[in-house]
Amino acid sequence: MTTLYLMRHGAIDRSEVDCFIGQTDSPLSREGRLQAHTWRIELENAAFIAVWASDLKRATETAEIIFEDRVKCVKNSRELREIHLGEWDGVPRDRVRKCHADLWHARGKNLADFRPPGGESFRDLQERVVAQVSRIETETPGKVCIVTHAGVIRVLICHFLQIPLSNLFRLRLDYGSLSIVSYHSERVETCALNLKPSNCHFPPGGKFGDQHDPAKV
Repeated sequence: MTTLYLMRHGAIDRSEVDCFIGQTDSPLSREGRLQAHTWRIELENAAFIAVWASDLKRATETAEIIFEDRVKCVKNSRELREIHLGEWDGVPRDRVRKCHADLWHARGKNLADFRPPGGESFRDLQERVVAQVSRIETETPGKVCIVTHAGVIRVLICHFLQIPLSNLFRLRLDYGSLSIVSYHSERVETCALNLKPSNCHFPPGGKFGDQHDPAKV
């Protein structure tokens, strides 16, 4: 059996608020580094068989902080990158809405399949990510941590729960949050979403316990 710990990277430094952030290679902010250090303490007893991370800076930095003593075990993958937004990457949403109203409208009508100029759709992202995670799951039975991005985790959860991609933004995933998925012979179970360190309890031996408050998940 494989259990995936899907970690969203910590908060990032942004020059402008409410921009499209896809594969723009932003570093962690001070808050993001603090979030990663907190998870380092929470996960110190968790015995991961493997650790994977997106190769974008904000994900690799989060993984390096959390697994500082085990950094050599972290494998980086382009396939775990956030959605590629092409010409919209790093652009304020209001500017796109005002300057490209036709494309903005098209995106709203078909969120799953719309591709910004030069970019991917969420369905493209899902196909890319599901294929990579399936390889990881097949090759690595046991407890695996994947440090990646909100879009990546959302399309994975939509895949596991058979949720239409048009509803992916109904899944809240904060910076520095953890979601957990467990593979069984007959099904894949989503065990937790958007956990914060205060929600988690790791007793000696690294087993994920049940002493967290479901109301805060």
